[in-house]
Amino acid sequence: MGTHSRAASGAAAFTPDALSVGARHLEVGGDWVASFAVVGFPREVHAGWLSPLLTYPGRLDVALHVEPIDPTVAAARLRKQLAKLESGRRQTAEHGRLSDPRVEAATEDAYDLSSRVARGEGKLFRVGLYLTVHAGAAQTLADEVAAVRSLCASLLLDAKHTTYRSLQGWVSTLPMGLDLIGMRRTFDTAALAAAFPFTSPDLPAPDPTSVAAPSGVLYGYNIGSQGLVHWDRFGDGMHNHNSVILGRSGSGKSYLVKLELLRSLYRGVEVAVVDPEDEYSRLAGAVGGTHVRLGATGVRLNPFDLPIHTRTDGHRTAPKDALVRRSLFLHTVIAVLLGTPPQAAERAALDRAIAATYQSVGITADPRTWTRPSPTLRTLRDHLARGDQTAQSLAARLHPFVDGAFKHLFDGPSSATGEGHLVVFSLRDLPDELKAIGTLLVLDTVWRRVSNPAIRRPRLVVVDEAWLLMQDRSGAEFLFRMAKAARKHWAGLTVATQDTADVLATDLGKAVVANAATQILLRQASQTIDEITRTFDLSAGERAFLLSADRGQGLLSAGTQRVAFQAIASPTEHDLVTSDPAELATHHDPDDHTTTTFVDLDAT
Repeated sequence: MGTHSRAASGAAAFTPDALSVGARHLEVGGDWVASFAVVGFPREVHAGWLSPLLTYPGRLDVALHVEPIDPTVAAARLRKQLAKLESGRRQTAEHGRLSDPRVEAATEDAYDLSSRVARGEGKLFRVGLYLTVHAGAAQTLADEVAAVRSLCASLLLDAKHTTYRSLQGWVSTLPMGLDLIGMRRTFDTAALAAAFPFTSPDLPAPDPTSVAAPSGVLYGYNIGSQGLVHWDRFGDGMHNHNSVILGRSGSGKSYLVKLELLRSLYRGVEVAVVDPEDEYSRLAGAVGGTHVRLGATGVRLNPFDLPIHTRTDGHRTAPKDALVRRSLFLHTVIAVLLGTPPQAAERAALDRAIAATYQSVGITADPRTWTRPSPTLRTLRDHLARGDQTAQSLAARLHPFVDGAFKHLFDGPSSATGEGHLVVFSLRDLPDELKAIGTLLVLDTVWRRVSNPAIRRPRLVVVDEAWLLMQDRSGAEFLFRMAKAARKHWAGLTVATQDTADVLATDLGKAVVANAATQILLRQASQTIDEITRTFDLSAGERAFLLSADRGQGLLSAGTQRVAFQAIASPTEHDLVTSDPAELATHHDPDDHTTTTFVDLDAT
């Protein structure tokens, strides 16, 4: 079959069986359609002002045709319009007539628009807005037309029938980019931006008149209104940039986290992930990220490393209290390793041993010594072994992590730097006994980069299955401190977990949830819904929704606003973020993380 024949057969699939043209309607196959052109608009509009049309319960096609106007032509037209308006005002004043409020308002708007175009804060566009109503019968069409015109009137839109041009009106609303009506209105950038449905009526909308780069992430569509749920965790009005995602196993929790992560990378956000099940490796390979497998041979994170920051000029600096803070952090590390916080005598012995450990390698209170190679856990164990009975008891308890089965994570200097636009720390190869300490060391490594004052860009720290760290009090305290301090460093913490009851059972867990300005609840188990209802003050309808929500459906809460949404992804995004074993078996080799190609994000 030739190219022409294939094209003809493809076009036939979209050609109606019959087409009857009337003065104000069409019969397309078995459908009755009527088209309108919007010729009158309100003076002022708000973000998402077309959402009522887009969420109309009947079948309504909305087409917006946009054509930019050359700046030179725009300036000339504005001057001509201003001249007409001013001439009319002067003539009215000379004859002693009362001024027309509409002319006065139009003149003010023209002056304001002219000044913004002259300063380069906006441009002008010729915009055509057309509507097509569908129905199954003539009487039904008349009812739908009346309802749509009433809706337009409530929005201060004047919708006129495309009388004797019904065919052209219908074609203008088809997804072909053809405007056969040609009834245009001049819009500026702010008004045109507000017309796009990149907002949800249940969430506070960003300022559409801002000249800053677009921000925010698309989470999905509003289940109630079918509008888009677009949310910016780094918005100026947010108390912090943290997010908590709670959902039972299989509710789509990791899917949503990866989807937000991928779309945040488009914005230039730097992301670090604590991945307990190695679910982010394909995504890291696709976008050129760094994948660190803790538990693999030669992969180590030394908790004794001092937070040395390298500036853009190559100069290396550190906080004035870096050594003191690192000594305090080592107390937390030892507490997690031992499983219980040391007693008072043990803390004193440990504090003396930590100081002696640093001094043994030449690191003192003098910042000039802080760039020297750091000691290791073995050095600390040896100093404890030479102390009193309490210190020797601590040394014996550290034996598995120095000479025993768990030594590989600490046996030497750090081999993973954790630098890049996306860094994934996989904990799957770690024994269960080391997952908590592995998560803590990863968070510390990430925090040292987040707190680097030389790097000024938004960052996300994702802790998937956070219950692993929340089980240990010392680890939960570290996570809480990160949640409290992340905003000061232009960073946001994402905590995702399926063990909602364990997180909310502790005061620290509740504090981490409370310090998240963005809270997302996915489907919940009936055993935990009571605690969820009390903690988040859910209504009866929200409670019922979370008990019956499908996969990917959830409740996004931001302050006093809440919206039920369905996560959506493009086929390419879905291919990268899905963890369904059946899909992975048909599309990917589970051991191959190097052959996927998506997009180069190094430029961000």
